[in-house]
Amino acid sequence: MGLRELFDKKEFVVTTEIPPPKGVNAASSLDIAKKILGRVDGINVTDNQRGIMRMCSLAFSHLLKEIGHNPIMQVCTRDRNRLALQSDILGAGALGIENICIMTGDHPKLGDHPDAKPVFDLDSIQLIKVIKEMETGVCMSGKRLESFAKFFVGGVANPFFEPFELELIKIKKKIDAGAEFFQTQPFFDRESLEKFLEDVRGLNTKFLIGISPIKSIKMITFLNEKVLTKKIPENISKRVEAAENQTEEGIRIAAEFIRDIKGMVKSIHIMPIGIESYLPYLLDEAGL
Repeated sequence: MGLRELFDKKEFVVTTEIPPPKGVNAASSLDIAKKILGRVDGINVTDNQRGIMRMCSLAFSHLLKEIGHNPIMQVCTRDRNRLALQSDILGAGALGIENICIMTGDHPKLGDHPDAKPVFDLDSIQLIKVIKEMETGVCMSGKRLESFAKFFVGGVANPFFEPFELELIKIKKKIDAGAEFFQTQPFFDRESLEKFLEDVRGLNTKFLIGISPIKSIKMITFLNEKVLTKKIPENISKRVEAAENQTEEGIRIAAEFIRDIKGMVKSIHIMPIGIESYLPYLLDEAGL
């Protein structure tokens, strides 16, 4: 069953994230994926996340699909022009990949190839619109396509962007362009989530609420300084720092949060940054 159908029929949708390998051998990443087969509804495949070069999301999405998973292929507009972007979309359709999540992407200066030239020929809103136009059989140049596929197209949302009114405008533009779901940045407290749900109430879309288990106090420092718009709550930092096994404590905190919000939301997206091997343990702890 596709992700769109699962959103319509399943009471609680769970997706997660496994990055492609930094090489051609995907065995270890696929081993992790096999351990959660049947326990998650989709696996997000990152596209050179944080500007760090890895196997392309198209290839790894295909490998996940071959072992029975429902891949969500990320596509960043950062690295490719409109020719390459449309070509990759056609490739995804040919390989039976149904779910695509569009984003602009982090600047290459933040990654491991800081001298790489960013492209940004299209932005995320434009690419979502292009995909929807391609579904009618027409590419961006106006020429007819010989064949095409239908996709479940999504985007990303930052609940902590200030002022949030501007982020809300962007979310609405993505919906108007054809986005049907959104992955959010991770939440770490119920109050922030309640505010976000109130802010987006009435929008005709689906939100996969971001959950990110903490690996260590060092990771908290990194996320607070380099990644997150809103800092991780102090009580979580203190709890992780005091733990004998910081990773397992971070997993328990995430599991507690999932159980706490399960009645509030219909879908979550687990981002186990650097601790993908702990996914079965997290799912167990969260009762999923």
